[in-house]
Amino acid sequence: MNTEAVLDEFRAAGALREGHFILASGLHSPMFLQKNLVFMHPERTARLCKALAELIEARFGKPDVIISPAVGAIIPGYEVARHLGVPAMYVEREGGEFKLRRAFKVEPGARVAVVEDVVSTGGSFLEAVEAIKKAGGEVICGACIVDRSGGRADVGAPLLALATLDVPAYPADALPPELAAIPAEEPGSKRLKS
Repeated sequence: MNTEAVLDEFRAAGALREGHFILASGLHSPMFLQKNLVFMHPERTARLCKALAELIEARFGKPDVIISPAVGAIIPGYEVARHLGVPAMYVEREGGEFKLRRAFKVEPGARVAVVEDVVSTGGSFLEAVEAIKKAGGEVICGACIVDRSGGRADVGAPLLALATLDVPAYPADALPPELAAIPAEEPGSKRLKS
């Protein structure tokens, strides 16, 4: 599956949005990928995640486990694991940092593929990789449906992506005039106040 085929899945689900968006990182962007509109369709999710599972296995062999950062990547992580026939787990925040909870345990030296949905800066990925290493896992790769960093995100491991885009993202104090002229939306969940 190539970048255009992945984007076709997002377009067909109404998940490729243009405008002015504040990303989970706090950066501003003219494009937002509303991945939950894709992942609400099992057949679409299965197509994307099967392709990602095949990419992981072709490049790194079959991992022992898939681990994803909660909450957004739980569905694609599970679906990739299902296609590979391996367990799926996730890390979630406790005390401000990612940890394996809910009785999840990684066997020492287990080969772990970290699966994300969309990568912008790689920040959540790096945090997940650190938590997995602390738990005794060996991270063999990171994998995502879409890398919107153009391949520049540092995720702490080799990164595989079904689609790679180079979507600009700007700090709030450095917006281009055309973006500053549009009201900003904050459609993600990471920065929601409880």
